[in-house]
Amino acid sequence: MTAPCTPLELFGWIEDLAVYPSWMGLVHRADPVETRDGRLRWDVELRAKVGPFARSKRLVMARTVCTPEEEIVANRAGNVVFERDETDGRRHSAWRLSARVAALDTTSSTLVMELHYGGALWTGGLAERALHEEIVRSRDRLVSRIGETRR
Repeated sequence: MTAPCTPLELFGWIEDLAVYPSWMGLVHRADPVETRDGRLRWDVELRAKVGPFARSKRLVMARTVCTPEEEIVANRAGNVVFERDETDGRRHSAWRLSARVAALDTTSSTLVMELHYGGALWTGGLAERALHEEIVRSRDRLVSRIGETRR
């Protein structure tokens, strides 16, 4: 997506999972939990609705990559990665969300996000269509939220 702001401003919307429920419909809530191995972590509840059916999933995500602010300013770009980080000793499907911001010019930036899910819970045509539709709505909400904060 393209956003009407600097990479640093845009990065502020994606570096903290607790902010996601304000613009990403799939993230119902994201509460900070204890830091582990120096990594910030969140207890996340994902929700998706497909027709009359709703599914939810709870998982703990850790921020494993986060470009420092001064590097974003200097390089006009930054990355953040969140990965599933459960501590219950059981095997879990992988979840990985990566995002990259970069300057287009002095007043706008791009955001590219990639989500990898290693399980089979939400696979299939209807689920993928619903996911795509929510991605479009979330993109529009994020651009709107950025515009609201810049007024």
